[in-house]
Amino acid sequence: MRIRATVAAVTGALALSAVAAPVATAAEPKVPANVAAALDAASDDTSAFATAASYVLDASFSNVKVNGGKDITVGTTATVKVPVSFTLTHGADVDIHAADFVAAVQLYRGASFGDSVSDFTSTDATCTDSSATVASCKATVAIDPFYLFNDDAASWKAAAFAVAYNGEDPDEPEDPDNIGVVVKDPTNSFRFLRQSQLTVDAAPEPVKKGKTITVKGNLTHANWDNSRYVGIGNQSVVLQFRKKGTTNYTNVKGIKTRTQGKLVTTVKASLDGYYRFQFKGTPSTAPVTVAGDFVDVK
Repeated sequence: MRIRATVAAVTGALALSAVAAPVATAAEPKVPANVAAALDAASDDTSAFATAASYVLDASFSNVKVNGGKDITVGTTATVKVPVSFTLTHGADVDIHAADFVAAVQLYRGASFGDSVSDFTSTDATCTDSSATVASCKATVAIDPFYLFNDDAASWKAAAFAVAYNGEDPDEPEDPDNIGVVVKDPTNSFRFLRQSQLTVDAAPEPVKKGKTITVKGNLTHANWDNSRYVGIGNQSVVLQFRKKGTTNYTNVKGIKTRTQGKLVTTVKASLDGYYRFQFKGTPSTAPVTVAGDFVDVK
């Protein structure tokens, strides 16, 4: 997968000196410790370059759900905990509660599981038996925006995998043939979205009936390349109004953001109420609606 360099990339002629000199390290999303070896085993098992032998584990995945079926929205700093769940059906001789049995889900962008550009892997799933051979399982995927780039705002997939070590050392197995692996790829598709933010300010407050109200705002979204929010120009936004004492907003007019996401429009004052902006989002940016700003009309 692609990784984010923490110091610098070594290219061209500098690469020739890398043999003799220390090189900058790079960071990639951390895989939960008890899942890392299983991920390697499952990835190797699906790779054309597999070197370790294993047998096909008598288990299968169904009803895989990622984030409740919703797209995943990520900002610039906060880690997003994404819930995943699935049904695991297995042979009677497969001990899914063994200390060295691992079942997890990987979210990835790329050609396939084991051949991804970007990916995040869940914790080892906690499974509750529904019967002797069926279990309901849950896990969590931690999405740290530090490891995202703007081109990750795209379509992603999920793959589910399970590994039974059957007493073998995960790092140095004596008999790789004794390790069981099963992978289902893909299980789901969804999008990673850049979180958006929206502001509104309606003025003057109060205002005389019939006078002009100027409504301003700003639309920004997460820039994963530099961990900042930046304005989005030329985007369609709707100005909405809610009369005081009511609960529903109605559309007033549609406008477009200016350079750096700025919004400016005017309306005539008629009733006390709340003005707000609503942005329906794009294939790469999440929708957002700002809380209404109250205007007292005299």
